[in-house]
Amino acid sequence: MRAANPRLALAARILLPVYLAVVFYIVFSPADDTTQATGPFAWVFNNLDDLRDSDPWAYGTLEFTANIAMFVPFGVLVPLAFGRPPWWIILALGFATTLTIELVQQSLPSRYSTVSDVVANTLGTAIGLLLVHWAARHGLRRRG
Repeated sequence: MRAANPRLALAARILLPVYLAVVFYIVFSPADDTTQATGPFAWVFNNLDDLRDSDPWAYGTLEFTANIAMFVPFGVLVPLAFGRPPWWIILALGFATTLTIELVQQSLPSRYSTVSDVVANTLGTAIGLLLVHWAARHGLRRRG
């Protein structure tokens, strides 16, 4: 696959560790600290707190969707930062990253580890990969 624009690759290499630091803060912080750090997401979850009890399916759907969204940047930044390695390597990295997160969360008293998080985060990685692929195919390239 064609190498990424050097400036784009540099930007992705700078943003990737920042993104990962934010993700790790969100997933490893005590639950109370996390809601304070996630801005608009905290507002949504605080205002929909009753949803957890009144409509667990809707709350679960919202949480699943948020987990997908959290890993879309992973699927975008990794291929841009590293010259677009094969898709299956990036997908495997997304899966391994989320699996590691879930295994660590098992030992944290205020966190819950679920298989659905692994599925959602891996799906988010795949969506990010598809966005990069779509952008490369549809002319979001350097014009010269």
